[in-house]
Amino acid sequence: MRNIPGIDVRAHTGQDILRVVDELAGLRIAVFREWPYLYEGDRDYERDYLAAYAASPRSVCVVARDGDGVAVGASTGIPLADDDDAFHAPFLERGFALDDVFYFGESVLLPAWRGKGIGHAFFDAREAHVRATGAFRFTAFCSVRRDVDDPRAPEGYRGNEAFWRKRLYAPADGMQCALSWKESGSSDATPHVLDVWMREFDRAEVSA
Repeated sequence: MRNIPGIDVRAHTGQDILRVVDELAGLRIAVFREWPYLYEGDRDYERDYLAAYAASPRSVCVVARDGDGVAVGASTGIPLADDDDAFHAPFLERGFALDDVFYFGESVLLPAWRGKGIGHAFFDAREAHVRATGAFRFTAFCSVRRDVDDPRAPEGYRGNEAFWRKRLYAPADGMQCALSWKESGSSDATPHVLDVWMREFDRAEVSA
C-alpha cells in the first residue's frame, strides 16, 4: 500500500467494518451532499446500509486517517452477489455471473485531503483485496449521471472520469442501474440513473 505522509490508510474486512460504521456514515453524508450526488443523508439509513458490508465476510472498507487519528476519507467494496439487488440487474442483463464481480461501493474524501494520492491508495487497497481473494474477474462501480448543463454544477467542476480511466476502468456501454434518494432541499426521494464502470483482471492477476 502506497505511503502518504501524514495519512494512515488501513483496510477493515467483514465484521471488523462495524468498528468504523459511524465514521463512514458521517463521511458519506458530508461528501455526498456535494455535487454531483446532492444526497440528503440520514444516519439511521446509513448504518443499515453499511451493515450489509459488515455482514459480508469478503467485504472491505479502507479508511484514511490524519495524524490525530481522525477519519478523513473511506472507501468500500463488496462481492456483487452480496450487494443490493438494484446493482445486480445490469450485470445479469448482460450475462455476467454475479460471483465474478466485486463491486466498489464508494470513495469519499473530505475536500482538504484531495489531490494527495489518497484516491489512488483507496483503489490500490481495494484491488489488492480483490486479488487476495483470488475469486473475482471484474471490479465495477457506478457513477451518477448528470446533465452537463445542469445549473447546479459548481463552476469549474471536473469529474473523475480521467482518474478512473488512469486506473484502467471504462464505462460499460449501455449498463446502468436506477436508485432513488432525497436530494438536498427536497422532501421526496427522486430517481437517478447511475452508469457502470468496469475493469477486468486477467486470470494471472487474480490467481497469483
